[in-house]
Amino acid sequence: MKLNDRGLLVVISGPSGVGKGTIRRALFNMPKHNLVYSVSMTTRAKRPGEVDGVDYFFVSKEEFMKRKEEGQFLETAEFVGNYYGTPLDKVNEQLDLGNEVVLEIEVEGAQQVKEKMPDCVMIFVVPPGKQALYERLRRRGTESEEIIRARIEKANREFQLAHLYDYIVVNDEVHNAADRIMAIIRAEHAKTERSIHKYMKMIEEN
Repeated sequence: MKLNDRGLLVVISGPSGVGKGTIRRALFNMPKHNLVYSVSMTTRAKRPGEVDGVDYFFVSKEEFMKRKEEGQFLETAEFVGNYYGTPLDKVNEQLDLGNEVVLEIEVEGAQQVKEKMPDCVMIFVVPPGKQALYERLRRRGTESEEIIRARIEKANREFQLAHLYDYIVVNDEVHNAADRIMAIIRAEHAKTERSIHKYMKMIEEN
């Protein structure tokens, strides 16, 4: 029995290359869950294998900025000339249905989400070591050495922001990391601050 009807907003964040997308896919492959992935919008070009509306909503810079000016995003971020954002209406719609909405976003955007929705669950994904992160970025083979160096420098700054998150999950092995995040979600639902109101109402009626 769930003691809070509204779903949780779960923010999976961390430096580029830590495996956020791989963990998210492993989470969604788990049986019997009510997780909903919030697809972000971006102005960057599609990578091989990515599908519009599944991995991202790919839009022009002009359309993105128009939506931003209209306040349609929960958060936005910019990196190496590309913009990223989370559509606000889609998030609230799913939370009201009682679904757990999973955001897979960069560190900059995660801080904006925390400011707008303080009750979100902030999870910082980290690699087993910096060398593992650097190797993952280079194995992608989709970006120039200049962009890879920029991502590494950005990651070094972002590691210093781990204290702003509710939880830290080490991505030593994908399925282990996904199991830890699912355990966090279940524990969050049992928190007194999320469940006390419905519980008190329930016992008063009995």
